[in-house]
Amino acid sequence: MSASKWISTSMPYLTPRERDQGDAWSADAAAQGRRGSQRIVHAGEVPAPAEVAVLLGIADGEPVVVRRRLILLDDEPNELTDTYYPVGVARGTALAGTAKIRGGAVTLLAELGHVGALVREDVTAGLPEEEEQRALRLTPTEPVLRLTRLTLDRDDRPIQVDRMVMPARCQQLRYEIRIG
Repeated sequence: MSASKWISTSMPYLTPRERDQGDAWSADAAAQGRRGSQRIVHAGEVPAPAEVAVLLGIADGEPVVVRRRLILLDDEPNELTDTYYPVGVARGTALAGTAKIRGGAVTLLAELGHVGALVREDVTAGLPEEEEQRALRLTPTEPVLRLTRLTLDRDDRPIQVDRMVMPARCQQLRYEIRIG
């Protein structure tokens, strides 16, 4: 792996962490000899965007809790991630605030009784929007990958939607599927 390429697997970000562990992103980056950090640029209730509303099974514009983050790798922008939660899951919890959550959001969700059992990810490619260009330091013609992840609990209720945007030039997405 070159210093400029990042190989990402989803599994560490779907599994609750032990109480004494930090967040999955920092641990994943450290395991690859890199430094991972993030800035929470916004958290709180917003009207659900149309795509998010469909995935959460709610009306377009209905309130949801969002955490908007700029993900950094070795202090350079690596990804933009917006994570959306139904208000019944996240309202009044640390998910609705800008403070770092020990062990990450998936760990807090599990502590609140919301454990993911099924995850669906869709990946597309395209050109960045103006805000994405600025945040990720891209030119208008540099392609990005867009990953949308829906997490459902054991009763097939949606508990989380992640919308990620990352520069295509330095990303490799790896999917490992264990059967049986």
